[in-house]
Amino acid sequence: MAMIFCNTLYSSSPSLSPLTSTRSKPSRFPERLRVRAQFQSMEDQDGLLRRKFMEFPYVSPARRQLMVDLMSTIEDRLQSQLLPCSLPPDVRNFKNPNGSAEASLHIRSGEKSSPIDFVIGSWIHCKIPTGVSLNITSISGFLNSSTKAPNFVVELIQSSPTSLVLILDLPHRRDLVLHPDYLKEFYQDTALDSHRQSLLKLPGIKPYVSPSLFVRSAFSPTASMLKIDSEEEAKLEEILRDHVAPAAKEVLGVWLERCAREEEQEEKIVMGEEEKMELERRDKSFRRKSIEEDLDLQFPRMFGEEVSSRVVHAIKEAFGVL
Repeated sequence: MAMIFCNTLYSSSPSLSPLTSTRSKPSRFPERLRVRAQFQSMEDQDGLLRRKFMEFPYVSPARRQLMVDLMSTIEDRLQSQLLPCSLPPDVRNFKNPNGSAEASLHIRSGEKSSPIDFVIGSWIHCKIPTGVSLNITSISGFLNSSTKAPNFVVELIQSSPTSLVLILDLPHRRDLVLHPDYLKEFYQDTALDSHRQSLLKLPGIKPYVSPSLFVRSAFSPTASMLKIDSEEEAKLEEILRDHVAPAAKEVLGVWLERCAREEEQEEKIVMGEEEKMELERRDKSFRRKSIEEDLDLQFPRMFGEEVSSRVVHAIKEAFGVL
């Protein structure tokens, strides 16, 4: 987050009054300056770590631009609702002991009065022993129990210069069979399925079926879970720039306008305590299971036990599932 630091200059008179004792009292100014210097240092470090995250250094220009545009849009639109990232530096950017894997993590919690629980962005680069490089970039927005609206997720997983997997969705937080009005409001009326349909018409794009039943059950019927294959890198860049990027930005726009916005008092839908508790249980169960199926299994292999333990603990804390 961009922050402005104002320096206050302190000055004192060079001379003493004849009636003033020449024995000076310990000055509080050095302490104040030390605190300010520490704050400035923390702010500089925060800016450096955010820039490191926003570099998305191991991916193509079109993919990098897409991730930067999406994250910048989220932070700009939700600026008043988000707190600064409070993760420790060794969680915001980390590597494995031999340097074959590196990752950056950016989590910003929402203000208490906001419907935002937290926004999380990340990139992971890992050199696999076979010589292939795995690059994952993702951004997700999670809402709290003050609203039942869907979350947001975009993730790109690439292990070849000419192919990748795209996941783009507003994952539902209510049973769509029991609540057809929810299906209509967030998926039918917004025409979200049109993005998936349009992408599937392009050559080289086909549905992606996750091997995880949990993953397949967590996403909405309109989710763009797609495998994109191209004959050359330039063609994949074109697909990302001209087709995936517009679709992702429109889906994010729906989420920002329909799901993540702060409602006026007269627009707020009051949920009963039982319904709210059920939503909280569902959210925590989803987050806990996501960590178990993904991070708990893969991070120790990529980053080693020590680094993995530190990072996953911080993520669990941010997710509220410790």
